[in-house]
Order: sequence, then structure tokens, then C-alpha cells
Amino acid sequence: MNNFIKTQILRMRIFLMFTKEKRTNYIIRKKIFYSVGENFIFQPRKIPAEPKLVKFGNNVTVASGVTFITHDIFHEMANNMQKDYNYLYYARAIEVGNNVFIGGNVTILPNVKIGNNVFIAAGSVVTKDVEDNSLIGGNPAKKISSFDDYLEKRKKLDGEMVNTYDPESVWRRFNYEKYNREN
Repeated sequence: MNNFIKTQILRMRIFLMFTKEKRTNYIIRKKIFYSVGENFIFQPRKIPAEPKLVKFGNNVTVASGVTFITHDIFHEMANNMQKDYNYLYYARAIEVGNNVFIGGNVTILPNVKIGNNVFIAAGSVVTKDVEDNSLIGGNPAKKISSFDDYLEKRKKLDGEMVNTYDPESVWRRFNYEKYNREN
């Protein structure tokens, strides 16, 4: 069986795993990425086209729907357009430091280094390096605050947290925040 078919079977297998724990354990056991540190959680069902170009540090959580883009296929279009020049395949690495949370549906572009103690807000598009101790968000992602400031803000919110496994408590909290505070 050729390498392309093996890779596609591996992708399908990861996609069909129902829990993040099974996906994460499989990814670590099969050495899918260039390297993975300790306390790694990978929730997405799809892996990057070039997973060996992605490196993760310790204590990294990757939420659902995150996309790591390690290359582009501009050369395909450009080579069909200009026959007198041969554009080459562009591929670059992505490095994720220690103590990093990557929120849902984040896109990380090629040649990006994410520092240590970083929180990336959901839906962000990371186009350039992220410095240590940062909370970033947006498209393109920009620094919103320090990681330490966010940790302090989150500690204050913990008193308001509810059990997400009890939908009734979540709805009570939602109704209180949306309807009682407005009156």
C-alpha cells in the first residue's frame, strides 16, 4: 500500500474516533506530529496535511475545529498561469510552546511560533509569531492582554461557573444573566 493511501486511512481513523482522549492517545502513540510534549490534548477530528511540520510543547490543549496550515498550493495555480517559470511548493513549520490553549476554530498559518503561556481566543487567525505570556484574538490575531491578567480574571469567574453536565444549571445561569440583570 502506498504512503498516500496509508495517510488517508490514518486521517479517517482519527476522524472517526469519538473521544478526544482516544484521538490524543492515538496521535501520541503513532507519532503523528513532529513532537508532542506531556499533558497534550487534541480535540480536532482532522489533522494537518503535513503533521510532521507541527510541534507541540508541554501542557497544550487544542480545542475543536482548529486548523494548522503548513503549506499553500499557490504554485499549482501559478504554474498553470505562467509556463515560463516554475513556482515551488511552499511549506513551513508551526511550533507551539508550553502552557498553550488554542480555542475552537482557530486557524494557524505557516511559519508561526507560538510562545509559552499563551491563550488564543476562539475563531482567531494567527498570521505571525505570538510572544510569551499573551492572550490573543481576532483576524488577524492581536494581543488583547497578558496571560497572567487573564488567569486572574478567570479566577474571579470561577465563583460563577456551573456544572456543564447539568444543562438545567447552565440555563438557570443564562436566564439569570440575560433577564434578571436587565431589570
